[in-house]
Amino acid sequence: MPLYCGIVGLPNVGKSTLFNALTNANALAANYPFATKEPNVGVITVPDERLNKLAEIVNPQKVQPTTVEIVDIAGLIKGASKGEGLGNQFLANIREVDAIAHVVRCFDNDNVIHVDGSIDPVRDKEIIDTELIFKDIETIEKRLEKLKKQAKTGKPQDVKLVEIAEDVLSKLEQGISARAIELDDDGKAFIKELMLLTAKPILYVCNVDENSVKEGNAHTKRFQECVKDENAQVILISAAIEEEIAKLDNYEEKMEFVTEMGLSEPGVNRIILSSYKLLDLITYFTAGEKEVRAWTVKVGSKAPAAAGVIHTDFEKGFIRAEVIKYEDFVEHGSESKCKDVGKLSVEGKEYVVNDGDIMHFRFNV
Repeated sequence: MPLYCGIVGLPNVGKSTLFNALTNANALAANYPFATKEPNVGVITVPDERLNKLAEIVNPQKVQPTTVEIVDIAGLIKGASKGEGLGNQFLANIREVDAIAHVVRCFDNDNVIHVDGSIDPVRDKEIIDTELIFKDIETIEKRLEKLKKQAKTGKPQDVKLVEIAEDVLSKLEQGISARAIELDDDGKAFIKELMLLTAKPILYVCNVDENSVKEGNAHTKRFQECVKDENAQVILISAAIEEEIAKLDNYEEKMEFVTEMGLSEPGVNRIILSSYKLLDLITYFTAGEKEVRAWTVKVGSKAPAAAGVIHTDFEKGFIRAEVIKYEDFVEHGSESKCKDVGKLSVEGKEYVVNDGDIMHFRFNV
């Protein structure tokens, strides 16, 4: 099942422009609210210099990077939790994503209309936070009503769930997002089951003007101060610049443009990598003459599950995994040389995959 990162924000903050830059999917980017009426889904390539290095060493017939799916969701306005604007659709769409990239507008431009008439990223963030919390409160209240009826039987598990639900509800009513609530394993499982909107991991993307990409501006400084206690990453990008970079024909032209802007890499690269980490993902590689390929697994995945990403038969008939660390492969230059110097390990079903592992699976079906 693919993992999705949703781009959210108020109308006209640059969501669709950023989506275009990320995916080249040409989502409609217009100067009026609700230009994106249906969620656009794009597949984005995860940049990884390790893959390029492995390709240089192995010289395969094909190089295949890993990908993650990103969703551009219709803009939200105040009152969305009560159905205002496209609120119901927005909230339904955001419930389906695994993580959130929240775009806030941090640039002044009289030609681009703001839905609330002025530029204030802190206010914009609070509008979305409030609407998501309101919807989560509604979700918890409905579930709590059912749980209280179940708890009348006196079953300890039902009673505990009532306590968990009441605690979460209390925190939400104080304006605390579900992701910031400390819970035990039962509580975490309960939150996950409910698919609470404010429980999803979040990345803030400050959309700035061209001159503010490196150092930020008054808007971004105020916003960063606002979110300093959230343990969330904040990235500064100019969505308009990123869209221009994405339109260039090849890598060399793109990097020349980036260099001229005084940057080390396109901003979308940082967003993609941050989204990847936000989704709790890591990469392992397979490397052979036919193909060098990056594969995606969740942090903590064991070897059979990693094999299953390639093909379900690999997981069903898993025998063992032959593993080489990326650094060792680069140092010694081939699988055979790594084996000769004892840098190839044979691992069983309990092996937990590490980011950057180069793996070869033995299986029998």
